[in-house]
Amino acid sequence: MKEIKLIVTDMDGTFLNSNYEVSPDFPKVYQELKDRGILFVPASGRQMPGITKYFGDIENEIGFIAENGGYIVYKNQELFADEMDHDLVVKIIKAVREIPGARAVLSAKKQAYYETEDQEFIDFFTQYYTKNQKVEDLTEVIDDTAFKIAVYHPDGSEKNLYPILKQFEEYDLKSVVSGKYWLDVMNQNINKGIALEKLQKSLNILPEETMAFGDYMNDIEMLKNARYSYAMENAHPTVKETATFETVSNDNFGVLEIVRDYLVNN
Repeated sequence: MKEIKLIVTDMDGTFLNSNYEVSPDFPKVYQELKDRGILFVPASGRQMPGITKYFGDIENEIGFIAENGGYIVYKNQELFADEMDHDLVVKIIKAVREIPGARAVLSAKKQAYYETEDQEFIDFFTQYYTKNQKVEDLTEVIDDTAFKIAVYHPDGSEKNLYPILKQFEEYDLKSVVSGKYWLDVMNQNINKGIALEKLQKSLNILPEETMAFGDYMNDIEMLKNARYSYAMENAHPTVKETATFETVSNDNFGVLEIVRDYLVNN
């Protein structure tokens, strides 16, 4: 195995267990990564505060890819921030309103915005979007930089959202299934793989020096940009087909198992 300089991992279903917990062994493993000069980068569909809250003590030492690649920060310095066109945001929100059971969250740089009164959903999504604000109408202009629209459906996103929202691909947008219940609509040129490439180029790190972990379709481009790509045991079948290797499930902290193995043997 070539020397690894960058480890990038998805969060939900990958780095975190099903209770949204970090392995208690992570601080010790991270210290060895730091000692060896290996950069650790969480990459998620979450908003930035929903990721950084897990890494408070080391936030200024590592990199972050948030919003499925729409927002990149390295050692507290912004490297890239995308922005959706407001007219397209309006079209998408109106379409989501027509889907029974669907709920939309407008994810932006300052915070996330929602319009629903559904308290059960609010309690659920605020686990991921920790900085949020209720507004009367998501189609109104907000004083913020919109990255994406995250859409939730309690009966599954792949079946209930994607067939309808894929229509927005004709507007140079894309709809990506980011979890069992979530789908993200964002600009066409945004994904975790492109974000990883931006970070690699800015730090002069090659894909051959990169290790990546993921579990869902929004991780596929990221896995393709890493020579050492791992799908979780609990990953979507398409992700397993994409990745070069596989590790145990997120509930068994499969990311750390592979990282520890690398540190011991290299």
